[in-house]
Amino acid sequence: MASATLAFPLTGAVHIAHPSERLPDAPGRLVDIGGQQIHLNCTGNGWPTVVFEAGAGDFSIVWSLVQPGVSAFTRACSYDRAGYAWSDPGKTPRTYDQIALELFTALQRAGEHGPFVLVGQSYGGLLVREYARRYSKEVAGVLLVDAVHEDGRIDMGNGTPQRIRDWAKGRARPEPRVVADSTLIGLRRSIVSPPIDTTALESPLDRLPRPLQDVWRVASEDSVYRLSWAAEMDWSPEELQRMHDERLRDRATLGNVPLVVISRAAGPPSDSLATERAALQRDLVALSHNAKQVVATRAGHNVHLEEPALVINNIRKLVLGVRKMG
Repeated sequence: MASATLAFPLTGAVHIAHPSERLPDAPGRLVDIGGQQIHLNCTGNGWPTVVFEAGAGDFSIVWSLVQPGVSAFTRACSYDRAGYAWSDPGKTPRTYDQIALELFTALQRAGEHGPFVLVGQSYGGLLVREYARRYSKEVAGVLLVDAVHEDGRIDMGNGTPQRIRDWAKGRARPEPRVVADSTLIGLRRSIVSPPIDTTALESPLDRLPRPLQDVWRVASEDSVYRLSWAAEMDWSPEELQRMHDERLRDRATLGNVPLVVISRAAGPPSDSLATERAALQRDLVALSHNAKQVVATRAGHNVHLEEPALVINNIRKLVLGVRKMG
């Protein structure tokens, strides 16, 4: 496929062959973190730099409705986790500190300087919390966008909602290290992707510019991406149980780090899961002694796609607050 015209500025576009020649040039840089390349797209200027962490299965371009607005007043970086889109697959298991190490190393190798304001949506909220735990001196603020709570339940379709952490098996968490998965890289290069479906993506992804929807379809057809996503989900119960246990000892695991929790509206009282979710969103505010909650009244789970101006405005306030603190 010919290179698409992306909706935000390109920096050092590099053509690569995976997952197929139909994937356009990377909008950012391919950063070598030690034999493994991570796609990092940084735009704008200013301090502090805002770093975006996407939800489960989402690519860096999911922030294309937010990143341009943020890069108008400060530096902003989105990236693709290992195995996603332009990024090489990495070491398994996909523990949260493994993912944090890869992001930390990519930012360092790219010359991006912290401390950073971290923005995480859904599953990405769990990841930025881990980054803040592991690299506390590198974090100036955190913004969670309808983030997953470690005690949350999901409807499995059988009428019995379950907590993800209840599936934990007590597996030991290995020490993280940067290692490219050469087997998956070889698999990525050997598989021919099926023809592209050119119909618009389902809501709310249909809010993305049409060229980016085409990129999304190509990237999501990659078998390595699907295996990488599955590996993240496989390890998540272990991490959620650990986070639950840590917060039994200390509810404010972020200490005094400035925190903004953006949550979707609570939903009708008759929806017990929605009521529970709203209570857990309020509990996320307790992660820091310096926190507030903002309710997105015109959006569902994907606030960054459905109400991007709200996310941009709250990032701006957080950035200005960090600047005042020096």
